[in-house]
Amino acid sequence: MHIGILKETKVPVDRRTALTPGKAVELMKQYPEFKITAQSSDIRCFNDDEYSSLGIPVSKDISDCDLLVGVKEVDVSGLMLGKTYLFFSHTAKKQPYNRKLLQEIVRDKITLVDYEYLSGNDNVRLVGFGRWAGIVGAYNGLRGMGLRNKLFELKPAWRCHDMSEMMSELKKVKLPPVKILITGGGRVARGAMETLDQLGYDIVDPEVYMEGSFSEPVICQLEPWHYVRRKDGEDFDLQHFFYYPEEYDSVFYPYSTETDLFIPCHYWDPRSPVFLDKEDYLKPGFRISVIADVSCDIGKPVASTIRASTIDEPFYGYDPVKGREGEPFDKKNITVMAIDNLPGELPRDASEEFSEKLVESVFPAFLNDRDGIIERATIVREGGLTRSFSYLEDFLAGRE
Repeated sequence: MHIGILKETKVPVDRRTALTPGKAVELMKQYPEFKITAQSSDIRCFNDDEYSSLGIPVSKDISDCDLLVGVKEVDVSGLMLGKTYLFFSHTAKKQPYNRKLLQEIVRDKITLVDYEYLSGNDNVRLVGFGRWAGIVGAYNGLRGMGLRNKLFELKPAWRCHDMSEMMSELKKVKLPPVKILITGGGRVARGAMETLDQLGYDIVDPEVYMEGSFSEPVICQLEPWHYVRRKDGEDFDLQHFFYYPEEYDSVFYPYSTETDLFIPCHYWDPRSPVFLDKEDYLKPGFRISVIADVSCDIGKPVASTIRASTIDEPFYGYDPVKGREGEPFDKKNITVMAIDNLPGELPRDASEEFSEKLVESVFPAFLNDRDGIIERATIVREGGLTRSFSYLEDFLAGRE
């Protein structure tokens, strides 16, 4: 099988790669059945010379490759007939902005495998960038606190060579006794905690967090059972919440009266209750001044996330009175960070970890898919929706 490493074409520019030079060499050593070519790129965080110096051919034309691997969505104009593609397509949740992409994939008889649905027999996802979103998102939240309050200035993460340099920047952080809140318990939240751990602040449980003031900054992490309650009064059950989120009410608002920096890292189902609606920001006790929304769900469940921001311009303001965007560091506004491709700020580190998981668990399955890893993640096969994704039929046809 001939693997082609795609040049990223998504705008804004994403410098990550699905397969780093070192991991490409490692894959071919372990599995001689694979041949790899990198498509020439002037934006990739690993330049062409880093591939060619390790014996990986680099070419503008990768049309002779069987499997084409990228990170973000492929530009529709660059799709090649009959090929197999592996990337984050953002189509399986009926995202309207990628309907045209899915239609073209079907039209071109392409096989599409989506990273988001690569899982083991335990249904646990095999690859993702969630940890890196959390790491960078928490850093940006601290950066926003420093800029808003004129306390310190951190170098943007994307200007750092790697995570090590970014973490060294945290030595500049000097905060008064603020309270920092994270929602979520998965990879994203754990990534955010990696960054915050560098500060050495106390991590307190929700009950202590809500008791009042502290002489030093503190951090608190909320799991779902802390911010929702069952409507029927029964005890919280995580699996029940996953399956029936509409049967829960939010109990998050009281935390907003005790929080300065809020870092949402949760997974949110549209059927779930919201965390903050527009009215909550206007209540007398509301205290949050900076929201680093790593989850970045637009409009809900955090009303101030009215759009995604960008790596170049990470912050905007939310005017709670007018309910619209304003200056990012005006004290009457909430400072919002809502970058939707946070791992792109540390592309080398994020790409290395991602590649390692692919080499370990995913690429071998393309040679022998006895565990159904590739099958479960295949949205389109040779131009037709697979059975697992047949629910996309009306979306694909433009009927919804």
